[in-house]
Amino acid sequence: MNAYPDCDVAIVHAGAVGEGQGQGVVFDYHVHSTYSVDCVVRMEESCRAAIAAGVTEIAFTDHVDHVPIDPGFGYYRPEEYLGELDRVREQFAGELTVLRGAEIDYNQGTVEVVERFVGEYGREYDFVIGSVHYMPDGAMIFPDYFSDRTEDDVFLPYLDQVQMAVETGWFDTIGHLDLPKRYAPKTHRDYDPARYRERLLPIFDVMIARGVAFEINTSGLRQSPKTSMPGPAIVRWYADRGGALITTGTDSHAAQTVGAGLAKTLDMLDLCGIEAVASFRNRTATQTPISTLRARES
Repeated sequence: MNAYPDCDVAIVHAGAVGEGQGQGVVFDYHVHSTYSVDCVVRMEESCRAAIAAGVTEIAFTDHVDHVPIDPGFGYYRPEEYLGELDRVREQFAGELTVLRGAEIDYNQGTVEVVERFVGEYGREYDFVIGSVHYMPDGAMIFPDYFSDRTEDDVFLPYLDQVQMAVETGWFDTIGHLDLPKRYAPKTHRDYDPARYRERLLPIFDVMIARGVAFEINTSGLRQSPKTSMPGPAIVRWYADRGGALITTGTDSHAAQTVGAGLAKTLDMLDLCGIEAVASFRNRTATQTPISTLRARES
């Protein structure tokens, strides 16, 4: 039975993974390029790094920023991005599957402009991440935001916005689900996801109903907080709730991190009761069993 009635999800069984994936282990669906203001790595360089790392599908998910104070506001050029992506896709055909992607920032103050962007360009992509980087008051989630606030003051409004992002149905996956832990200063390093379990459960319910995944963002493994975003406890609660749609990505802004932590992530997902990882084409999910991905590690 399809647990996601509002989402087109196919199951790919062992031996049925697409051509060119013979040596791959998993999918890196969160990689940035020069079309993100905070990245200077060209697509070609990351593609070569992906091949060397054994990654077989890469999605370039550059920042689409709509907050005027953001350094990336107005930087993303969708037409140029799409043209460059298609050129690189052709260049690496047969070696690497290169996907059109975007990481669209969502918050309460940008709903109308995000809706316009998705309406105009949403179907141009294979895969779209929705990420919350700003609080409802318009401030970016950075360490100094915690200075005169409790952990609840940050996490609860953040999670409210995550739920609103899911409810729009505009996104295929939600990026770095518990992002605030990434920027918590030392004074707030007592983060325990169990404190927010009851708030996360209704978000999972909406995800399942709307066919929206969340990603396992491995960048946290190589920097603070030294764990993926989210970590295993949240993944297990989601699986216990009936969730099964997960994407994986490194959030790479440097070629040397493409593919980093993805094999470890497969082990974590398996232990937490997740049986497959989602890939996307034209905004449609395909579930590839972890057993298939592992079979291709050897």
